[in-house]
Amino acid sequence: MIEAQNLTYERSVLIGVITQSQPEEKMKEYLDELEFLTFTAGGEVLKRFVQRIEVPNPKTYIGTGKIAEVAAFVKEEEIGSVIFDDELSPAQQKNIERELKCKIVDRTSLILDIFAQRAQTSYARTQVELAQYEYLLPRLAGLWTHLERQKGGIGMRGPGETEIETDRRIVRDRISLLKKKLLKIDRQMETQRGNRGALVRVALVGYTNVGKSTLMNVVSKSEVFAENKLFATLDTTVRKVVIGNLPFLMTDTVGFIRKLPTQLVESFKGTLDEVREADLLLHVVDISHPDFEDQITAVNTILSDIKALDKPTLMVFNKIDQYTPEIIDQDDLVTEKTPRHFTMAEWEQTYMQRMDGNALFISALSKENLDHFRKKVYDAVRDIHVTRFPYNSFLYPEFLEE
Repeated sequence: MIEAQNLTYERSVLIGVITQSQPEEKMKEYLDELEFLTFTAGGEVLKRFVQRIEVPNPKTYIGTGKIAEVAAFVKEEEIGSVIFDDELSPAQQKNIERELKCKIVDRTSLILDIFAQRAQTSYARTQVELAQYEYLLPRLAGLWTHLERQKGGIGMRGPGETEIETDRRIVRDRISLLKKKLLKIDRQMETQRGNRGALVRVALVGYTNVGKSTLMNVVSKSEVFAENKLFATLDTTVRKVVIGNLPFLMTDTVGFIRKLPTQLVESFKGTLDEVREADLLLHVVDISHPDFEDQITAVNTILSDIKALDKPTLMVFNKIDQYTPEIIDQDDLVTEKTPRHFTMAEWEQTYMQRMDGNALFISALSKENLDHFRKKVYDAVRDIHVTRFPYNSFLYPEFLEE
């Protein structure tokens, strides 16, 4: 469990369910991630409540008995927020709030809250604000009682703090205004991308907190903000990089996550255009994470949604210095070997075969295997450049050691 080091962290509990489509092991993975999200947002998780149920209760998500158990704990421990792992319907949120008499936050509003904290530029703030309003709109009916207890904290940043925002018509007008503002900024960014010349564009993509910004800093020798928290980077950063004698543009993009709110995907379309228009994707993976293959699947799903999955891609497995396989005792005759027992050599062989050689294993933090990384990226960028400008092939004959 993640320990909060700050006494001002908001006391929280997590709620998850085990269903036929979400077995116990998967639910635990999701709650681990939800706890990290809570920590990133400024919360301290005191307890997890889990219920095995065929389908979530349409009225209160969990059963009445479990609701009563949570209510008793909330009252006894003076819990500030109860956080659910799935998106709640407006009716569910209202009913649960009536029973628990505290702030109810679902996974979507938690992620939106983190984005509200992390947004630095006007563009990012506008994108997040639009997503918040679209999330808020169907929940306006019960907002008055919700706001009476509002004291800030997790899930309470941004829209929903003033009287004017409780009017459905005004919220719709605000959404329309924000969309027009984003459209104008997107056009400006499209012009900027068009003015970048003929340089090959390389985009870093991947799950949140896999080390994209750290890799960007190492390769481009720049200072992009990097932190061991989810969604440390929201704003797209573009840097000119030179490997050997070959210049190209590298873009650091917002991290993806499982169950990413649809409002955010819609709002961040402009940012994701950097991915769509890239010539080469570097899909960065945290190989030390026990569920990194699920994270790869989640990223590929979003890439497919934005029609960028078929782009030339290098799989960059980062944090190899932190990877430790699970060990099977020699006397254990019951446990079967699973991918979690793979050595690094076995993972390298597996993904080199799957990716037809387009896989790299590095540590951006300890700079392990970065020379091989630079050579592989150089070769990939060179191939794209020479295809585009055949008469420049003599300029970049082969990888030059720096």
